[in-house]
Amino acid sequence: MMRKWIFFIMIGLISLSLTTFAQEIYRWVDEKGTIHFADDMSLVPEKYRDKAQKKSVPKGVPSPPRETREDASDETPPQKTDRTGRGEEWWRARAKECHDQLLEAKKNHESAQAELRSKEKELEESTFKPKSLKRKLNAEIKGLEAKVKEWERKRAEAENVLEKVLPKEAEEYGADPDWIQIKESMQN
Repeated sequence: MMRKWIFFIMIGLISLSLTTFAQEIYRWVDEKGTIHFADDMSLVPEKYRDKAQKKSVPKGVPSPPRETREDASDETPPQKTDRTGRGEEWWRARAKECHDQLLEAKKNHESAQAELRSKEKELEESTFKPKSLKRKLNAEIKGLEAKVKEWERKRAEAENVLEKVLPKEAEEYGADPDWIQIKESMQN
């Protein structure tokens, strides 16, 4: 008789511990910012199911009621994201990357132009120099002109991305337009 009781107690304890480990709750936030919990996905409203977060209940924690609410002011508000789940940080990093490319293109364009002007001046001053030096300077000037044009193209491309492409992408993906604005601290 005692063995039967021990057997039933052991079965009960094992099944109790298995249900404790297997318990999961679902957390979602409605449009008003109210946080909800439910222990069954069917209790999560259809429009929030894709955003519901599955959480495991730690061992020894009693199961929550079928649905509970928590004031949103107790927690930090959920981070805003675009339609693909990318948040402000991602968009700001993308805008900074484009801005940095623009700054690099401008700097290199100005440097190439200054070098070109210097070579052109050197060619003007080489009136009584050997023709071989003039040919060398002309070849260097052609190379620098190509360099200047390439940096002009890169600068125009970076400006286009910052002014047109990035804002259009942000709009298409539902990102906050403020996320792609370059802060003054980034411009320097």
